[in-house]
Amino acid sequence: MRQAFPVENIVLDRRREQQLRKQLYKELRRLIESRLLPSGSALPSTRVLASDLRVGRNTVIAAYDQLALEGYISTSLGMRPTVSGLPSVDVSPHERARLGISELSVRGQFMSRLPFHHGRPGVMAFHPGLPDADNFPFNTWSKLITRRTKLARTELFGSYFITGYPPLCEAIARYLGASRGVICSPEQIVITNGAQSAFDILARCLTDPGDTVWMEEPGYYGASAALASSGARLMPLHVDDDGWSLEPPATSPRAIFVTPSCHHPLGLTMSMEQRLNLIRLAREWNAWIIEDDYDSEYRFQGQPIPALQGLAPDSRVIFVGTFAKILFPAMRLGYMVVPAALRDSFVAALSSTGQFGPLITQAALADFINEGHLTRHLRRMRRIYAERRSYFIGLFERQLGAWMELRHMDSGIQLVGRFRTQVDDRAIANAAQIQGINVSPLSLQYRNPTRQSGLLMGFAASDQKTTRRAMQRLALIVENALG
Repeated sequence: MRQAFPVENIVLDRRREQQLRKQLYKELRRLIESRLLPSGSALPSTRVLASDLRVGRNTVIAAYDQLALEGYISTSLGMRPTVSGLPSVDVSPHERARLGISELSVRGQFMSRLPFHHGRPGVMAFHPGLPDADNFPFNTWSKLITRRTKLARTELFGSYFITGYPPLCEAIARYLGASRGVICSPEQIVITNGAQSAFDILARCLTDPGDTVWMEEPGYYGASAALASSGARLMPLHVDDDGWSLEPPATSPRAIFVTPSCHHPLGLTMSMEQRLNLIRLAREWNAWIIEDDYDSEYRFQGQPIPALQGLAPDSRVIFVGTFAKILFPAMRLGYMVVPAALRDSFVAALSSTGQFGPLITQAALADFINEGHLTRHLRRMRRIYAERRSYFIGLFERQLGAWMELRHMDSGIQLVGRFRTQVDDRAIANAAQIQGINVSPLSLQYRNPTRQSGLLMGFAASDQKTTRRAMQRLALIVENALG
């Protein structure tokens, strides 16, 4: 007995903007893929289906033609269309259970287990490293973006200037020379999609699988993830309250990762003696130094510390910076200062990975710097952040001082509070997240078993009212956990 065509299962909505022929095509394809129209079943003639659905015959013809083109139905002159014999793609319960992390490559499985920390929209309280959104000059930024978009028909239209928009490279070189003591030419600037993109590119281009990388411990998990994912062996470069322990590792490293101006996460500043010793060791080993200029723009005691790169501009130091903290993270623009001989080598690496920044954003940022907006913004935010930092420290000491010790760091827009006893800081961070407080567990920054427990807390994105409420909730969470 011939199966009746399920015309009642076809739903067309004339109020939608999508054309009726496209809606009909999708509905028929759904019926075929779900096997409501099994292989070999005949479809109505175009006249009959058009009458049943009250649409034009050309609508049905167009839908049938597309289905025939994609192989869902077979047509022949004088015959009704029939559903083609399609192979089954059903997934068995056993196969469905098997799908998951085990189906990834070895590298994919390794990367899926790497630590990370991100926030949620609207949850600003104590987010580590998050700048303040309310005081960013979005009106100025939108005008610069609009102006550049209107003029984007020529040099900003395509994927040109892979290593960076030349005016932005010039602006960054001037800014780094004046503010960070970096010695470089605009040709040494390579623009990336943020600092994490730079770490990924450097890990791939400077290390081979099995190479040793001397990595700070504790240290920035994003950088260690990029280096480990490339196949490098990470050896701990221990950092504590006394600074960097430069006792050489058992194997000479191919690269050394440091945050000398503001250590992540402890906020220490590397002494001049340690800086010079590190440069000496790198020269002896013929190793690269990857200098992450983390949070250096915000220093609340004394003058900013010059970059390590400025002490050895002709050495194997690659300086990495980002605009995520001084402007806003979603801009996704960072930069590297590389030896001039290497710059052209990064063109192919950036192209093959697609990690070069959008030119319109780069052009607007060049205008933002050249017209003085960056300098004015930084000057204003340093004052605001200094006030918020002082208020945060006072509240912390009164409400959390019984359970935690706060490190009074001179740089950065986040602070570390260490628990006086060893506790599960990840459980406390998760409990805080439920209460709308976005702190990061200190143990997340360690790769080896000897870990300290604490919380990494940002103070920049929260005004006094938000800070006061969040600190009260966090104190209750810690008290409930520790008694």
